[in-house]
Amino acid sequence: MDWITIIGSIAAAASVASFAPQAWRIIRTRETEGLSARMYALTVLAFALWMTFGILKGEWPIIVPNALCLLLAGFIFAMLVMPKRMRAKVADALDPAA
Repeated sequence: MDWITIIGSIAAAASVASFAPQAWRIIRTRETEGLSARMYALTVLAFALWMTFGILKGEWPIIVPNALCLLLAGFIFAMLVMPKRMRAKVADALDPAA
């Protein structure tokens, strides 16, 4: 494996991992206070465009991490814009022990 692939792989893993703690916090606390819906809307758009770019170029190293980030950022955005009662239902379904 060459250095370019290693750097790209680490960058992809860091990008995906950066959204997981925020998504888990929302599930655990049912709170989205302090998060910007506009920022997450823009983030979702960016990941959707990067994923589309990867699909058009046929490059899996671009498609896969951006698809995963799109899912995580999309989840966070959805939780931000949905009513608190519905957010709690979604969180309960994902973490029934809470």
